[in-house]
Amino acid sequence: MKNVGGIDKVLRIIVGLVLISLVFVGPKTAWGWVGLVPLLTGLFNFCPLYPLIGLNTCKKCKD
Repeated sequence: MKNVGGIDKVLRIIVGLVLISLVFVGPKTAWGWVGLVPLLTGLFNFCPLYPLIGLNTCKKCKD
């Protein structure tokens, strides 16, 4: 089931890529791997937290 769409998806992918890039440039700490979470949720259009808090940003997927 999809629950991430539109600008939410684009922002998640951008933030994810920026955070992952910090692993290779910048402070070079392992914390940059946290960027995998927003990147994957953006790519798969699903955020496991959204159903718990009742959110759905995918306009096509709303019930």
